Amino acid sequence: MTLVEQEISKRILVLDGAMGTMLQRYNFTEEDYRGERFKDFPHPLKGNNDLLSITQPHAIREVHAKYFEAGADIVETNTFSATTIGMADYHLENLVYELNYESAKIAREVAAEFTSKNPSKPRFVAGSIGPTNRTASMSPDVNDPGYRAVTFDDLRIAYKQQVEALIDGGCDVLLVETIFDTLNAKAALFAIEEVKDEKKVNIPVMVSGTITDASGRTLSGQTVEAFLISVAHIPLLSIGFNCALGADLLKPYLQRLSRNTSLNISAHPNAGLPNAFGQYDQTPAEMQALIRDYMKDNLVNIIGGCCGTTPEHIKLIAEVASEFQPRTILKNAELNN
Repeated sequence: MTLVEQEISKRILVLDGAMGTMLQRYNFTEEDYRGERFKDFPHPLKGNNDLLSITQPHAIREVHAKYFEAGADIVETNTFSATTIGMADYHLENLVYELNYESAKIAREVAAEFTSKNPSKPRFVAGSIGPTNRTASMSPDVNDPGYRAVTFDDLRIAYKQQVEALIDGGCDVLLVETIFDTLNAKAALFAIEEVKDEKKVNIPVMVSGTITDASGRTLSGQTVEAFLISVAHIPLLSIGFNCALGADLLKPYLQRLSRNTSLNISAHPNAGLPNAFGQYDQTPAEMQALIRDYMKDNLVNIIGGCCGTTPEHIKLIAEVASEFQPRTILKNAELNN
């Protein structure tokens, strides 16, 4: 049993908040994104947050440290889009291994610093594996429903490269997150199992889907129960939901998940819904009150924040998480009752 598996049996683990929200505070320019190394690169690079692990590593280090200081047990690597598919938009496909390795290494170093200060509260690094900007289940062309912009094998190969680098960089957990198309996620999970076999490592895996709207379904059309069944064949540390919705709107789907799984459950909702300017207005105190209801209803084993959340949000979430025991894992015979 890995250390993170031991810790999750003792307490509710706290995941960090949004990386992008924090990086926006730096107001990095195109020149900042480029740094000295990419000063003469022929394509625009502003907006490629994953690249900042190489060109502005101090900022990534600071963000991780702020979340650990706020009480997070787990921080996610700055690698949400760090696949060849994601980096193709910036013409940086050849940088994928380095991006993931360096991002994991930075997070690992910060986690080690905080663990050494308080060994009774070990800190962990989750390798963030995003959904890519392609979908394997649906056609991007309304006039050609059978067309696919990406294949399962394209995704598997891209994810495998990312996973190898995340493990080499020192991740404790792999987090396949913001899943809007379960077929993409299955490619990631297939790649993870391949790498685990080849490297002979047993790294825990978290899976986190995204309910896109009030339909209660993922973008590719799956209900909570269908999503769960689709990934249940893989041995997972946890399953849960993140992004798209605030904590209040996400709660019913966590309740449905809780009734149907004996796995640990994770949640990292947004700080409410975005306003007309794309900003998130939910205060840390407001979010804390909603998260407290999760704990009262025995819904989660891992809790954190997604879009719009900051160390201030995570601090209050960590405080309320410390007041409760982790969700009781139901045995198979008790599910659906």
